[in-house]
Amino acid sequence: MIYSEPERGDPGGGVEDLAIAAVIWDFGGVFTTSPFEAFNRFEAAHGLPRNLIRQINATDPHDNAWAKFERAEIDAAGFDAAFLKESTLRGHPVRGADVLPLLSGEVRPAMVEALKLCKSRFKVGCITNNMAQGGGPTMAATPDRSRRGADIMALFDRVIESSKVGVRKPDPRIYQMMCEALDAAPADCVYLDDLGINCKPAAALGMKAIKVIDEHQALDDLERATGLAFPRDLILAVNA
Repeated sequence: MIYSEPERGDPGGGVEDLAIAAVIWDFGGVFTTSPFEAFNRFEAAHGLPRNLIRQINATDPHDNAWAKFERAEIDAAGFDAAFLKESTLRGHPVRGADVLPLLSGEVRPAMVEALKLCKSRFKVGCITNNMAQGGGPTMAATPDRSRRGADIMALFDRVIESSKVGVRKPDPRIYQMMCEALDAAPADCVYLDDLGINCKPAAALGMKAIKVIDEHQALDDLERATGLAFPRDLILAVNA
């Protein structure tokens, strides 16, 4: 799904102009399976309403426990207590400490291969809303996942972590920071994220913004946005 801003002459979704300088990626939910799947499994296992965790995170999204932790305004203990307070107000107490392990997903090899192909042609960057916990910038829950995450992060020319810069998506400033770091104009960038709320500011700045729903759709949209061809045997191998 390619986001666009039609009132601005198609700066965010047009495919006619393929003068791409950089491809910018989110991490969780793009290179790994979505944490929302893990949230739903946790909710089912504990008899909680489906999507409870997402609903809590969507309430007061710029100043809730999640946002503050991603901007490093509170530590893990503070997040644990603040999330418990927020969930209790919704009638279903859940500790933040029980939610954090759910953030570490399984790597999607097809997306990693797509990143490598993009890197051979364009500058590549990663903007990740993360927290100062787990193994490295990917918040990996195990040493093996931490190693695999570090291998992916090493491919990027620039990485911007919300927990280090104190700014998080969807604040437009973090996208502008990446464009400056890559020395690329927004109109010459493609941006991928699994959250529409994070794609919209990128499109508004002029980027070709792709909402990642699954690997098939993401690679189709990335092909149209960049003019590159991604071998479909990558996807077949993942879904075999």
